[in-house]
Amino acid sequence: MTTPCRCTAPYDWQALLTLIQTEFAAMDGRIDPPSSMHRLTAAAIAEQAATAEVWAIGTPPVACVFLTPRPDSLDTGSLYIGKLAVARGQRRQGLARALIATAETRARALGLPVLELQSRVELTENHDTFRALGFIEVARTAHPGYDRPTSITFRRPVP
Repeated sequence: MTTPCRCTAPYDWQALLTLIQTEFAAMDGRIDPPSSMHRLTAAAIAEQAATAEVWAIGTPPVACVFLTPRPDSLDTGSLYIGKLAVARGQRRQGLARALIATAETRARALGLPVLELQSRVELTENHDTFRALGFIEVARTAHPGYDRPTSITFRRPVP
């Protein structure tokens, strides 16, 4: 059950949306500005899968991640990791680690030497998880209209 599979059409995009909405709900009232998850739709997830990659574990999915190649970033390119979610009852079983390992494999196959992700400054427990997975903080940025950092960028080289 820890083997990620690439999501392609036809797929239950609504199940992925429900997973993300459920697991990101704890951020409501905690992060500012609100999560982009509120604008996410099943159709947008299908589009992500068609233009980049969506990976999930389980049927129905209990963990997922979006992977987006960014060939122009860092002069050499990076693979951006987004919407990493693991169902609360499935945490601490290596599912996030399996999805990050998949990201590393995909980055290597795409010739991208760096994994990159962002986390909101308020989500310190996520920062600890990302550091434990080998990521290091490289920048703090502000969403438009904010005069303080709202997001932290983490990177990890692909061996």
